[in-house]
Amino acid sequence: MKFDTAYSLSLDDKLSIYDVRDLNFDETVAFDSDQDSFLCPNDDCRAAFEAGNVLSTFNAKNVNYLRTPHFKNTPSTRHIDGCRYASTHKTATGENDDEREENFPSEFVLTRRTYAPKTPVTSPQGQLPQGPEKTPSSRTSPSGSSHDTTPDKTSVFAHPVECFVSNIDDKDKLKSMPLKIGDHTATYSTFFKKIEYLQDNKGLIYWGKIKAIKDYTSSFRIDFDKKVWLDKKPYSVNVYLSKKLIENYRKRSVFLEQIRAAADSDRALYCFFYGVTPELKQVPSKKNPEQTFGVFSANIENLDHLLIREASGLE
Repeated sequence: MKFDTAYSLSLDDKLSIYDVRDLNFDETVAFDSDQDSFLCPNDDCRAAFEAGNVLSTFNAKNVNYLRTPHFKNTPSTRHIDGCRYASTHKTATGENDDEREENFPSEFVLTRRTYAPKTPVTSPQGQLPQGPEKTPSSRTSPSGSSHDTTPDKTSVFAHPVECFVSNIDDKDKLKSMPLKIGDHTATYSTFFKKIEYLQDNKGLIYWGKIKAIKDYTSSFRIDFDKKVWLDKKPYSVNVYLSKKLIENYRKRSVFLEQIRAAADSDRALYCFFYGVTPELKQVPSKKNPEQTFGVFSANIENLDHLLIREASGLE
């Protein structure tokens, strides 16, 4: 059985698998999911067992993935009767259910989630205890119930993108699932807009197949395959990633690894981004700087809100 949320023993909080991935690649925090223990998110179930009753992760540290990340039970994981995270059966198709994300967040929060460091418990003499507490904390996140939490909000862009990509064949679901970003609420189907239709509305999640990635060593430009038509003329579309933006990014190393691999790849890759809308600009021609040509372009402002990935079935 796969599920989206688990309790982190090191952070004393409930995290989605996308939170875990985000922390694994964040160079500003000391976190390694391989060194953490993840327990059942059901408070009553978790309190009934020792801290060694752990879950495992799937695609928590892979830079690129094709199958949906998740937590899952190990062969030795136990649950109390009635816990919905207990593995009650095995599907005949094995891991095929990994391909679809069922936990749709209803809100993409633009402010990144932060975590308070866990405060060690000290004895009256001021010394650290020799062993861990017998029962993990049953603290819950603010948006969760006292027993069981599937996050209704996320600040990790990959989560709504995975919901859209892995359910692309279920148009009715995408048209029915609500999503809020800032003050704007719509359905997933409405929020995700193909790049060639970016003139239809601003403030959406734009996406499209990548034609090329221009590597300028310290900055990058992503060119999209589809063109935007305006006044019966086709215009190219691109987004620019500046040197300063990349140098100050908290996940700089993994980002550079991913985008340079993407630039050299012959696979079909897609780019998703939020926060900027490409506008028609006149840029000078390289061959003749006195001449200009039109292109829809935008400077990405937040790399947390940009994602490059494979996405089978989109086109």
